[in-house]
Amino acid sequence: MAEITYVRGDATTPRGKGVKVIAHVCNDLGGWGKGFVLALSRRWPEPEAAFRRWHRERAKNDFGLGALQMVQVEPYVWVANLVGQRGIRTGRSTGVPVRYEAIDTGLAALAEHALELGASVHMPRIGCGLAGGRWSKVAPLIADRLTARGVPVTVYDVD
Repeated sequence: MAEITYVRGDATTPRGKGVKVIAHVCNDLGGWGKGFVLALSRRWPEPEAAFRRWHRERAKNDFGLGALQMVQVEPYVWVANLVGQRGIRTGRSTGVPVRYEAIDTGLAALAEHALELGASVHMPRIGCGLAGGRWSKVAPLIADRLTARGVPVTVYDVD
């Protein structure tokens, strides 16, 4: 079984050789404008455009909590838009938007894609920024769905 590797750095510049998937958590409102997605959009326009199109056409596709969208941004780099957050935090909201069950479902789908591609997975501490989740709950999901199946995972903490 692979372990989760923790490094300091930028998840939009994944380390290592071979095919890499950059995973992150999105909300179910179609919003894209705060947090890690800004770094993704500075690097590649495709993940945001694909996510917005996916949300706009949601009546005809699988968009919703737990869904996963794979977007190729370079010959050996993909971005995984994982819908794991119900709404967004506002000044009036109570509770946190993270949905652990949705992250778990999305990670299971991500494992299938990563295994098909022979890819490693790279991510910030998904679901723990704007979504308000706790890493102590997310890390076991990653271990169960990805590393237990032999998918190497690297988690990036910003310098």
